[in-house]
Amino acid sequence: MPRDSFNREIDYLRISVIDRCNLRCVYCMPLNGIRFLPNAELLTPDEIEAVVRAAVRVGFTKFRLTGGEPTLRLDLLEIVKRVARLPEVGELALTTNAILMRDLARPLRDAGLKRVNVHLDSLNPATVERQMRWASFEQIWKGIEACQAAGLAPIKINSVVTAGYNEADVVELARLTLERDWHVRFIELMPLGGGDCASLSMKRYVSNIETRRRIEAALGPLIELESATLSDEARNFRFGGARGVIGFISPVSEPYCGTCNRMRLTADGKFHLCLLNDDELDVRAVLRTGRRNALDEVARILLRAVQLKPTGHHLLDGRSTRERSMYQIGG
Repeated sequence: MPRDSFNREIDYLRISVIDRCNLRCVYCMPLNGIRFLPNAELLTPDEIEAVVRAAVRVGFTKFRLTGGEPTLRLDLLEIVKRVARLPEVGELALTTNAILMRDLARPLRDAGLKRVNVHLDSLNPATVERQMRWASFEQIWKGIEACQAAGLAPIKINSVVTAGYNEADVVELARLTLERDWHVRFIELMPLGGGDCASLSMKRYVSNIETRRRIEAALGPLIELESATLSDEARNFRFGGARGVIGFISPVSEPYCGTCNRMRLTADGKFHLCLLNDDELDVRAVLRTGRRNALDEVARILLRAVQLKPTGHHLLDGRSTRERSMYQIGG
């Protein structure tokens, strides 16, 4: 397993397969003026498989497919099959808004997908439409139910808490864990990419300290759980007697950079060294040379990216990524 220059074990690769999305969440994507990558600039299924082969060769074991919205890739099933068939892949998951999962959950499970994280900011349909613009709560919920029925478990719900939108809705989301064995996780806003969305993220920031306080005031005390791994980005809790888990992902109020084990691959083939920094290394150019030793070169670039991974973000100094927005990185 590779270690970076700060002795962190890096074994988890998040792979963005597309930058397009069928939503326009207020903190992520503007309604107009977006340029998406042409299909020719996206990594192909063969190229994604090559990167995964290189990654497992140097010690990576965990992989997640992200977007944009990954279910918009018409060849997503092929990508999942190619990655899942590699015996060294220990975990393969997907981040999705679940709008298309009603029809895709079972085929993806059959292709080798193990688990899903679903983005859902509220159980209130009106709030969902306002905050996750173009979203339908009914479609998302049916998608979640399809994932549950297909055995893509445990279901993880990711909610981005945004002042003036859904900060009061966190209680009902947390209540889901009383009867369901789901993980409901609350994520602090992060300013990425500059522009109106980054500005909104700073103005509408809600600390998870406040979110936890609101949940406990309504539903009672939370019991902290021991993390399964040191690199878990969430602090996890449970209500007494509850079936599910509540997690708080707090990159601003409680940074977890010191235990980060992640590397990211953008949809256009760049190793993005840190979610909140702009540094990247190109790997697509090597993949498209057609050289016999391309896999060796990809592995070398990945190991270099691991070594160049920064110690952490600089949000408290007012610095974040300017070149890419969240949908262009993959979360």
